[in-house]
Amino acid sequence: MTAELMQGILLPFFGTVLGTACVFVMRGTLHITVQRGLTAFAAGVMVAASVWSLLIPAMEQASGMGHWAFFPAVTGFWFGILLLLVLDRTIPHLHRNSDEPEGPHTQLKRTTMLVLAVTLHNIPEGMAVGVVLAGWMAGNETITVTGALALSIGIAIQNFPEGAIISMPLRAEGARKGRAFLYGVLSGVAEPLAAVLTIWAAGPILPALPYLLSFAAGAMIYVVVEELIPEASAGTHSNIGTLFFAAGFTIMLALDVALG
Repeated sequence: MTAELMQGILLPFFGTVLGTACVFVMRGTLHITVQRGLTAFAAGVMVAASVWSLLIPAMEQASGMGHWAFFPAVTGFWFGILLLLVLDRTIPHLHRNSDEPEGPHTQLKRTTMLVLAVTLHNIPEGMAVGVVLAGWMAGNETITVTGALALSIGIAIQNFPEGAIISMPLRAEGARKGRAFLYGVLSGVAEPLAAVLTIWAAGPILPALPYLLSFAAGAMIYVVVEELIPEASAGTHSNIGTLFFAAGFTIMLALDVALG
């Protein structure tokens, strides 16, 4: 496994680990305004990554289909949306600042369901990294190693505040610092695992790469619309969410264009 491939797979995970480690140096919980801003920032990064790193390359690779070049992007996008919808309905989880668990009824602890909620939305991020790296490994002309690393760096940047957002509430729920850190790290393990599994699965079906790229985009957009945007907009009206969304979007856009 090349150094570039290892970096691409592990960078997002390291972002989560560093953010989760904030539980050792910060007291109390993050102010709700800070949580909303950081959540919106993550949403901005994911939307920009979905468009520039996934959907546009998918349509470029299908350009030979002429007027139907949109078909793989639309089809894969919807499969990604529907998969996350199924996972959302079948995995018990609890969103931050919510008292109503989602998914099937379970006796799982509140802290466990909080971790499952973060794990659920880390899966499509890992899939996105994996499918882009798979395209680069296959020598696809529209995907460069710097472009793949730009996606990994962007997701790592937004994983840092997300790591803090998951570990701090776990600490507030009564978990010890070490346990809160461990739970946060475990939630982040889903990303490299999803990336490796996607790379492995994509090997035999690389001709379907446009569908896989847009599939990952659909899964990420589902997380943004179903989870991140509502959390960033909850409570008293504020423009913080909008501004941080714009910041995350433009940073990811800049990374993709400058490094891609």
